Amino acid sequence: METDYSLDDAGWRSLLEGVAAHFDELTIIRGFQYYKQGRVESLAPREDGQLLDASVQDNRLCHISVDLGDLGRSACSCPLDRTCHHIVAALLRYAEMCGRPIQALVNARMTVRGMNQASQQGAQTSAAKTAAAVAAKSAERQARMSAPAQRPSRPTLTEQELTELPVAEWHERFRLRRGPLQMTIRTAQEVTDLMADLQAMRPELPYALEQLFQLHAILFVLEQMVKPAQADWRQSGLFMGYHTQLALDGLLMQARRLLSDELAISSEDSAYWSRLLDTADWLRDRMLTEDKTLNGFAPLYRAFWLNWLGPRSVGSKPMYEEELRKLQAARQELGASLSLLNWTLAQCLLWIYLARDGEAFSLLAEGGNKLMVKAEHLMPLLDVMNRAEQWERLRDWLAKTGPLLVGFRGEDLAPYGDCWSVVVEQLPEALPAMWRTLTSMLPFSRVIYEEALVAHGEWARWIDYQMCGDNEPLSFRVSVLKPIEKEAPELLLPFYHQAVERYVLQKNRDGYRAAVKLLKRLAKLYVRLKREERWEQFFSAFASRNSRLRALQEELRKGGLLA
Repeated sequence: METDYSLDDAGWRSLLEGVAAHFDELTIIRGFQYYKQGRVESLAPREDGQLLDASVQDNRLCHISVDLGDLGRSACSCPLDRTCHHIVAALLRYAEMCGRPIQALVNARMTVRGMNQASQQGAQTSAAKTAAAVAAKSAERQARMSAPAQRPSRPTLTEQELTELPVAEWHERFRLRRGPLQMTIRTAQEVTDLMADLQAMRPELPYALEQLFQLHAILFVLEQMVKPAQADWRQSGLFMGYHTQLALDGLLMQARRLLSDELAISSEDSAYWSRLLDTADWLRDRMLTEDKTLNGFAPLYRAFWLNWLGPRSVGSKPMYEEELRKLQAARQELGASLSLLNWTLAQCLLWIYLARDGEAFSLLAEGGNKLMVKAEHLMPLLDVMNRAEQWERLRDWLAKTGPLLVGFRGEDLAPYGDCWSVVVEQLPEALPAMWRTLTSMLPFSRVIYEEALVAHGEWARWIDYQMCGDNEPLSFRVSVLKPIEKEAPELLLPFYHQAVERYVLQKNRDGYRAAVKLLKRLAKLYVRLKREERWEQFFSAFASRNSRLRALQEELRKGGLLA
């Protein structure tokens, strides 16, 4: 028996208000993408009419229970559970089956706002309605008489046009659709509205063409945000606004997620192959002139060549050589406007694909410190070797690029340290190279160096490093020192003794209290090592040597170390 889907005006308004209240803009737009991709596998109402059961295809099949009476109580089997994009996709499919406008649900906040404003105006009198109707008809007749032609409809793109037109024409059509009046995009809501409007331009598409259209819709919106910001940055040095930065980050996340999906184009025989190459040209042009502080198109260019045009996808040696020629020609064409860092990293990725690491190293060395290469810039390059499990090659890259990262600290170097961890796990003989490299990068590599020492149980080196740096044992959590106390307690003796003497030399109460606290730890260590006699000799000499420091003597008595 076929289900009769119907939704009255009250139910439709309730659904709009529920979506506006429970889902943010980015969730709605992602749900819209899943809906347009046809990922809603099934949808069926229960007998009560208030609950829907649906399934949406993601990395795995997600099972959804939608409560139309209270969307906040809806549930999904994905990790997000509630208010996720899978639920939005199911709701859009439900609205379609009920014959309700999809765009109104995608723009639920604006729709609800408009409905509220309309209801606040109140009902007009019947006479006023009649007068308005007469005036409208008169105006319509006048317009028909005076207008030379019918007003053109808003621009759209057919499947044939998307297949045949270069992507530059897509973007021109996007601009016409947007119109000349809206100049800047500053918030996530504006991003959502524009994305939904662009999605409405085209019909249902084959998945491969759908991927390209989705990417270019995101790139168009991204360009509308980045261009004004880049101009402002170079003219006045102002940072992008907080809400604009949030919207930009969300947009970049969508693009990375899309590029991480497998490309549906499998060979040069595809009808969409030319559009794929157009996309490479479009991204290259933007990436090469982008200010490195904005970092929008450059990571997407690298992700595009890593995932969609990489060796595991449709990439090939002739393609990489051709892209290198285009990059090298661009340096002459762009001159001073060239973004040197982006240009260098793009070539390095292609040299790696061609197994010509020497050229890549030379290019990085030529740029030197003026490139200001960060670990996050190197990760796409290193990831190529990581994916291919080329551990010796990755070891050499880590050793040679480490000196380029001198000047960055802490979290900036964390991805680089993680790469070393993977390499030495797979290739134990790489351990000496890791120690040499990390040591040469000190003091900037301090955090990842210490983490590596702890991970490999190099307690003697760890203690030596702390003592050379005048670090205090009491500045470490007990959990940090506990493994050393368990595995090599004798190594802590000089560390503790040095710190005790340093505390005493402060000659104040705080220093004395810290010394007593550490002396108690020392006493326990000597007992654990069964060297009680050596402890007695040391403490007797220590107390005698400092007998004139009455405050210290008091703290020793308080601590139970002196009778």
